[in-house]
Amino acid sequence: MSFFIDNWVLIAAAFVSGAMLVWPAVKAGGRAGTLGVNDAVLLMNREKAVVVDVCEANEFAAGHIIGAKHVPLGELEAKLPGTVKNKANPVIFVCASGARSNRAVAVAKKLGYENAQSLSGGMGAWREANMPIEKA
Repeated sequence: MSFFIDNWVLIAAAFVSGAMLVWPAVKAGGRAGTLGVNDAVLLMNREKAVVVDVCEANEFAAGHIIGAKHVPLGELEAKLPGTVKNKANPVIFVCASGARSNRAVAVAKKLGYENAQSLSGGMGAWREANMPIEKA
């Protein structure tokens, strides 16, 4: 017991450092498989990740990531295997805010795409980071 009393500062420092390590996951809402904009760009450039936009047609036409493939969320289960044939390739799902793309990750994982991830913040985060977009 005297160990804890004598070393309370070290124990507090260990607790605080552990909390700081866990904070990013707590802040992201515990969503596994989400990428920030910079991480998505790295994955696209280094590992040739396929970007799949799951927005509706009018949202996709208003602006999307350059080279993104358009598969609306409602059609994803039927059309994803034809759009991304290699299930080992990284796949980044994008929507307007990130909510639909999180659901798309679940659908993709059910279909066997283990490297499926969602762009955190969606197109809003992409635009906020001043990343290039194209309009259809």
